Amino acid sequence: QLQLVESGGGLVQPGGSLRLSCAASGRTLDHYAIGWFRQAPGKEREGVSCINMSGSRTNYADSVKGRFTISRDNAKNTVYLQMNSLKPEDTAVYYCAAALFNCASSMNYWGKGTLVTVSS
Repeated sequence: QLQLVESGGGLVQPGGSLRLSCAASGRTLDHYAIGWFRQAPGKEREGVSCINMSGSRTNYADSVKGRFTISRDNAKNTVYLQMNSLKPEDTAVYYCAAALFNCASSMNYWGKGTLVTVSS
């Protein structure tokens, strides 16, 4: 069974940066695309970014393009989300999820989330 654990969240000032990590256990991530999602208080969950199993393709929500970067290190069984120029509207619980092979597949495995708060 694939298990995902997010880390790296916290409180940061507007304009600051954070790097989230999604560490996998139970299986290797070699055959999984990994997506990052977020859910702000009172709002629906939204997709933030996704990376395919090889790392050759990525996609981003318009709201984070140019500020967030997704990457993966299959040797470490970990996927990262580098978040720069953070805004208060980025405040949310961030989740990572895994889908077999590509980002269009169903995300069948989810972590429990890490809270990101952007505030002065």
